[in-house]
Amino acid sequence: MNKNRLTMNTNLQFFAANEGLITTGDIDVKAREIDFVTSFERNWEALREILGISRAIRKQPGTILKSKYAEGTLESGTVAEGDVIPRTHYAVKEKPYSEITLEKYAKEVSVEAIKDHGYEVACEMTDEEFQTDLQDGITTKFYNYLKTGTLTNTTKTFQMAVAKAIGSVKNKFKSMHKTATGVAVFANIMDFYDYLGDSNITLQTAFGLTYIKGFLGADIMFLCSDNEIPAGKILATPVNNIVAYYVDPSDGDFEKAGLSYTVSGETNLIGFKVKGDYDRATSVTYALLGFVLFAEYIDAVANVSITPGE
Repeated sequence: MNKNRLTMNTNLQFFAANEGLITTGDIDVKAREIDFVTSFERNWEALREILGISRAIRKQPGTILKSKYAEGTLESGTVAEGDVIPRTHYAVKEKPYSEITLEKYAKEVSVEAIKDHGYEVACEMTDEEFQTDLQDGITTKFYNYLKTGTLTNTTKTFQMAVAKAIGSVKNKFKSMHKTATGVAVFANIMDFYDYLGDSNITLQTAFGLTYIKGFLGADIMFLCSDNEIPAGKILATPVNNIVAYYVDPSDGDFEKAGLSYTVSGETNLIGFKVKGDYDRATSVTYALLGFVLFAEYIDAVANVSITPGE
């Protein structure tokens, strides 16, 4: 009896001494989480710098995003001597667009996949694809919103459509007594290459987006696939019309509930967590984000269609 009690006490002392022990596995998992969120943050910072977005604005879950539009007509400037000069009144109105929600994602890799393909291929390389898909989800929603732009027009050629889109958004901002700091154009990549022919140019990427600067008068032109921007469509907006909103995944209330995510940067756009599921012998990665790219004035977004003549 005494011998059994001694053995039990020795085991308890061992477990107590090692309860807070950080293992190599813990370090590897944490490094993987940090790498994921910092990579996402770097990609966003590159796009933010390109567009000149000063910062992302933190919001609470459930916040309703409202697009704005301006109304008003310039009064006549022909005024008789001594008469009162009529006042022109402009009103900025709002309409609800969507609610900021927290989106929850998970990716699971089996222990058999890790055994067959190795940790780097099974987990880390699929993390890269996971991140790309999350970024694509954000930009696709942004494109869908831009497609509701109310500055509609029709032209016959790609070049005319780009020019019409740029001119219309600059004119709209000017009528609102705002200055466009630059214009971002969004075009179908096949339309772009049809126009380009065999000319040789250099394209760049940021946040998974392909773009070219200073082309056909656009400060920046993003080249999109068919499922993002259809052929025969040109979208444009002043770059200072684009804003970013986010929900912080490291919110204190989430941590109180036992949900602690690794985040990165000043804005904490995405939370990431790696956890082993011993019941299923799998490695599960979780992503939490509520990140929205948004055009504040929907009536300053050009939506131009290309209808070629004979």
